Amino acid sequence: MSRRAKISALGTYVPSRILTNADLEKMVDTNDEWISSRVGIKERHLVAPGQATSHMAVEAARCCLKHRGIGPEEVEAIIVATVTPDMLFPATACLVQERLGARGAWGFDLSAACSGFVYALQMGAKLVESGAQSKVLVIGADTMSSILDYTDRSTCILFGDAAGAVLLEPAEEGELGLIDYLHEIDGAGANSLYMPGGGSLHPASAETVANKMHFVHQEGQTVFKYAVRQMVEKSLKLLERNDLRVDDVAAFIPHQANRRIIVAAAEKLGLAEDRVIINIDRFGNTTAATIPLAMDTARREGRLKKGDLALLASVGAGFTVGATLLRWEF
Repeated sequence: MSRRAKISALGTYVPSRILTNADLEKMVDTNDEWISSRVGIKERHLVAPGQATSHMAVEAARCCLKHRGIGPEEVEAIIVATVTPDMLFPATACLVQERLGARGAWGFDLSAACSGFVYALQMGAKLVESGAQSKVLVIGADTMSSILDYTDRSTCILFGDAAGAVLLEPAEEGELGLIDYLHEIDGAGANSLYMPGGGSLHPASAETVANKMHFVHQEGQTVFKYAVRQMVEKSLKLLERNDLRVDDVAAFIPHQANRRIIVAAAEKLGLAEDRVIINIDRFGNTTAATIPLAMDTARREGRLKKGDLALLASVGAGFTVGATLLRWEF
């Protein structure tokens, strides 16, 4: 029988600096009532000056390894899901490996926007399942504040900075761990959520900076409708092909982009409110970090316990879509 992969430890990191809706009222034409009612966010955390994605990723990784009770030298591979790397190259995984002290580990970055963590989770799981590695660190981390236009009220209210990390190891006898996944991309939505500047098509120049091409651009309504439909469709299909029902799910852990998206998807799935994990009010949309942050929230609140079936779902820029079924094994 081929071996399975499981999450054996979890760690998160959130910067201490907080940007509240009241703070944003002083920066752009918006207010707390509008932000709270439209997206469900009250505050978000931002990195300190000089702090970047790799710094948050290392802190989350340290927390994860401490939770497991092992040192960084035992880590064999590092996968960092991010759309805000410290720099285009080297990979943020290289910076994390060196600062963490994970000598001998290999790794890489993965870019799938808000679906980055669930994509990286499957990449890491396959390394474990194949027998190639036995301890894989999967990190979702993004410094969204570095690519936000704080004069654009349609985007700057949405995002925050954070990191989350899990350790993947072989499941023990009787454990299921990661059960199944369903991923998809749809490039037709590429221009609905993107950052046009900084790549090979539009390299950084005085013109790209003046035209604000190094910031997030989004068509909110298009993203909203696509996200609800895809999270519901992929979740139902994933459950069906594993002979499971919605009632079997103990915790629905969706990407935290917008409270209304989460609630709409949960209602269409027929999920009771107490099984839906929402913490966007405290953190905003932290892109690749939202799902590990929500896992941590569920665990701390006693809503995700050993043996529980968890359903992860995400939609991100690209468009990227991801859904994962797993048993929580600790």
